[in-house]
Amino acid sequence: MHKPLRFALATATAAALTGGLLTFSAVTATAADSTVVPQADFNNDGIGDTAFSADGAYVSGKKGAGQLVVLYGSKSGGVSSAKRSTISQNTAGNPGSAETGDHFGAETAYADFNDDGYDDLAVGTPGEDVGSDTDGGGVVILWGSISGITGKGVSVADPAPSAHDYWGKNLAAGDFDGDGRADLAVGSSTATVYVLKGGFDSSGTPGGKYTVKPPIMGTDANGPLNLTAGDIDNSGETDLVVDGFESGTVDGWNRNYYIPGGTNGLHMSEAMPLKPGVITAIGDINGDHYGDIVSGAYWNPTTSDGTAIPDSGKGGKVWVTYGSDGGPSDAHGITQDTGNVPGTAEGNDFFGYELDLGDVNGDGFLDLAIGVAGENIGSAANTGTVTVLYGTPDGLDTTSGAQSFAQSTAGVPGSDEDDDYFGQDVKLDDVTGDNRADLIVGSRENDDNGAVTYLPSDGTKISTTGSRAISPSTSGVSTTGAPFFGANFAD
Repeated sequence: MHKPLRFALATATAAALTGGLLTFSAVTATAADSTVVPQADFNNDGIGDTAFSADGAYVSGKKGAGQLVVLYGSKSGGVSSAKRSTISQNTAGNPGSAETGDHFGAETAYADFNDDGYDDLAVGTPGEDVGSDTDGGGVVILWGSISGITGKGVSVADPAPSAHDYWGKNLAAGDFDGDGRADLAVGSSTATVYVLKGGFDSSGTPGGKYTVKPPIMGTDANGPLNLTAGDIDNSGETDLVVDGFESGTVDGWNRNYYIPGGTNGLHMSEAMPLKPGVITAIGDINGDHYGDIVSGAYWNPTTSDGTAIPDSGKGGKVWVTYGSDGGPSDAHGITQDTGNVPGTAEGNDFFGYELDLGDVNGDGFLDLAIGVAGENIGSAANTGTVTVLYGTPDGLDTTSGAQSFAQSTAGVPGSDEDDDYFGQDVKLDDVTGDNRADLIVGSRENDDNGAVTYLPSDGTKISTTGSRAISPSTSGVSTTGAPFFGANFAD
C-alpha cells in the first residue's frame, strides 16, 4: 500500500500526493460475500489464522530477500509466535531461492485455490529478477494443509513477462464469475490487471485468464495501488475495486474504480468511479446484504505546492460508499472531526492509513478498524493509534461506542515512541473461534524491525485483557537491517 516499511514503489506522483513522507505499495482484500468477511483458515481447524509480511528481511545474508509469517489461531489464546510458520524462498518446497531485493511476501491473498478444504496463500515477490528481466516479479501459491502453510507450493506463470515489471505487487482473490472456484487478480507496474481463473492445478496453471484495464496511470505511477475484492451488489459474483491514480485528467489525483463481476468474469464496460483512497475494505456494515466500500484517503487536503486534493480532509478522511442492487450508491465521509470519532483532525495524522472490517461483537453488523498511523501523542511524533467504529443498521456509529488504542493505552504492550506508526496495518479476524473478530495491529516498532500487537474481543468490544506483542526475534525473523515485520497483513 503506502507504508514506509515494506516494498514500496515510490514515484514523483505519489511523493507529491503524500508530501514526500510515505510511499505506496499494495494491500488487498479477499473476496467477501456481502455479510461476512472471510478469514483465512490454512489448517482447516475452524479458527482464523493471520499471515503477514516481513518482506525486508535478510535471508541467508541476502538483504530484502523477504519472509512471510503465518500465525495460527487458538481457542486458548488467539495468536502468538508459539504456533506459527515462517517461510522464505529458501524454505523446502517453495519455488525459487532467496535473493537480494526479491521482497518475497510483500503482497499476499488467501483462498482455497485447489478446492481441497484448506485455504492457500498467493504470495507476490515483486522484486524478483526473472532471467535478464530485472524486477520482473513473481507469484507463487503456497498450499494449505493440516499443518498449515508449510512452504510447499507452485509458481504461477506471468502471462506477459515482457509487458511490465513488479508482477505480483497487487493480489486479490475472489470468485469473479460465480462458478464456485477462486480466481486471482494480479497487478504489476502497468494499469492492466490480470485475472487468473479458478481451477488451479498442481503445477500452478489456472483454469483460464483474461485482463481488465481501468483508466489509471500505469508505469509512471507503477500501476494499481491496491486491488480489493468483495460482493457489492449481492449478485453472487465477486466485484473488484481498483485503487490508482486516474489517467488523462487535469484533477487526476487518486481515483478508485468499481468493476462488477458477472457470469463471464469482471465487466470493465460497467465500471464506475468511486471516492478516493489508497486502501479499501469491503463488507456489509449496515446488514442490508450488500457489500459496502470503505476507502482511506489518508493524505492532507493540499500538496506541498498548495494544490487542492479533491475529497480529502485535514489529517485524512475515510469514505464509506454503500452497496446496492446497482452497485455503489451513497457515499459518506468520516474524519476525526466527525461526531465523537476519537481524536482531532490534524495535519499528517494519516486517518485512514489502513482499514479492515470484521464483526467484533457478533451483532451481524461489520465494524471498522482504522489505522491513524501518523498520530502524535504528547511529544511522540508519528507514534500512531487505531480507531474502532461499530456497525449498526444505519451504518457506522460515529456518535457513541467508538474505541481508540495507542501503545500508551492501559493494557496495550509497548509505549508511545517517535515513528512507531502503530496502525500501519490493521486486521479484524476471529482468531479464537468464538465468532467475534479480534484486532491485530502492525507497527514500525524499533527502527523498522516491526511488531504485531494482538488485542482480543471480549464478546462486546475490543479489550486489552489477554493482549500481547509479537516480535520478529521470537518469530524466526532476523532484525538485521529493516525486516518490516507486520507491515502488510494478508487479505
